[in-house]
Amino acid sequence: MNLFTSSGMSRRHFMGHLAASAATIPALNFISHVKANAAELKKKQKACILMWMSGGPPSIDIWDLKPDSKNGGEFKPISTKGNLQISEHMPKTAAVMDNLSVIRAMSTREADHGRGRYYMHTSYIPNPTVVHPAFGSVVSYEVGSKRKDLEIPAFISIGGGGSSPGFLGMTHSPFLVDASGRINNADPGDVGPDRMEQRLRMLGSVEDGFIRSDRGESGQAHKDVYLKAVNLMRSKQMEAFKIEQEKKEVVDAYSGAPAQGGMMGGGGQFGRSLLMARRLVESGVPFVEVDFGGWDLHANVFETLKNQRLPALDAGIAALTSDLKQRGMLNDVVLVWMGEFARTPRINQDVGRDHWANSWSVMIGGGGLKGGLAIGETDKDGLSVSSPKSYQPGDVWATVAHAMGIPLDTVHKSKNGRPMKLANGGTAIQELVG
Repeated sequence: MNLFTSSGMSRRHFMGHLAASAATIPALNFISHVKANAAELKKKQKACILMWMSGGPPSIDIWDLKPDSKNGGEFKPISTKGNLQISEHMPKTAAVMDNLSVIRAMSTREADHGRGRYYMHTSYIPNPTVVHPAFGSVVSYEVGSKRKDLEIPAFISIGGGGSSPGFLGMTHSPFLVDASGRINNADPGDVGPDRMEQRLRMLGSVEDGFIRSDRGESGQAHKDVYLKAVNLMRSKQMEAFKIEQEKKEVVDAYSGAPAQGGMMGGGGQFGRSLLMARRLVESGVPFVEVDFGGWDLHANVFETLKNQRLPALDAGIAALTSDLKQRGMLNDVVLVWMGEFARTPRINQDVGRDHWANSWSVMIGGGGLKGGLAIGETDKDGLSVSSPKSYQPGDVWATVAHAMGIPLDTVHKSKNGRPMKLANGGTAIQELVG
């Protein structure tokens, strides 16, 4: 989905602005500044870190095992520090599960990648008449815009393709970087400071003239985004992207030990991305999304999980949870783990699992929410939700909103004036917030 569909500016255009701006800024050392302010910034700074499992992870092999069913597969459940069991290949996470809970009664019925991604990010089923904002954009609008000391974007996406800000506008689009903190598609080129300043003056003159001609919102939006790009590259808060400033043992804890054959299957990047996410929320960013893809496991599901996906996932979740807790931040930072759907309980002929949205799990924790719980349940074979209540994306995001102090009766208006309820009118999950 194009991040800027609703406002007419391409992501490459915006990133070009950032790249040109970057060329004018000398490399400076702001470590002392960040350390001096980090302790103050992190106090009472509500935030959310979304761990997005692109492709659809098999929650039946991770959070809701069925060892007594033919659908159960090869893995065994293990006890945790909380009141639930999870996969034997998540031992580090098991040790911190008193801080995390699993919603085992998700039932979304959107088993297409694109539609499922849209639904889980926005709480709304795709509609050709309106583009709804991802919840990260909602947080940017409701929380980020109130943080006057925040100079870097309020919604940052690490390693993924991002999501649309919808009718909230391009100001609340996700800022895209890779796992090393590099801006996607940025190429500084050979533009020097003097030349850049001249270009800025010329552009400002042209844009001011366009805005005065009263041709709609796009001119002012373009100017606002450009100035934001310039100011961004001058901000001391950009140090948050530099995980190389962390101690080696911290980086190693997030990345975990290499799996068999010395390969992490992208896990090293996932761990580094989570570490960057912690640094970003510590600097005041209210919403960070970390993408960990490769979950479309139609074949060889158990081998891939055991040797690649789960070692990386286990190390990253456990390190992030422990790190936030040690820094006194866990009660203010909500952690959410989800994909667009899950995988079929039945194992196919290629020893894989296919798309499944009827009964699956989402992990959530931190933010002052109750931990160590299993919310709802599926039947003995994992084929359907067997508890009295099932949950939708809006219920997950309403729970996050509650934890972040965003009023659940908030209503936004689309471009045509249509009222849109926060999280599509979802209800905060009482077992977690009560």
